[in-house]
Amino acid sequence: MKAIYIEKYRQIGLKIAYYRKLRGLTQEELAEQIDLTPAYIGHLEAPNVAKALSLDTLFDIAEVLDIDPYKFLMFDAL
Repeated sequence: MKAIYIEKYRQIGLKIAYYRKLRGLTQEELAEQIDLTPAYIGHLEAPNVAKALSLDTLFDIAEVLDIDPYKFLMFDAL
């Protein structure tokens, strides 16, 4: 992962957590529905960890959370 993208990955993770909680799902429930581990979801969502993820994973998460995938990619201007 390039250093210039760390903040963007962090924002994606925070958005995953936001929408997951909005839907009333736990990390475990989300992980089970997309065939990943709860630890992986936890790493994605951790604000102090920038973890890269594939588009396939992002699309799977968006489908489970019933949101358009582009919402994860709308970044705040610095």
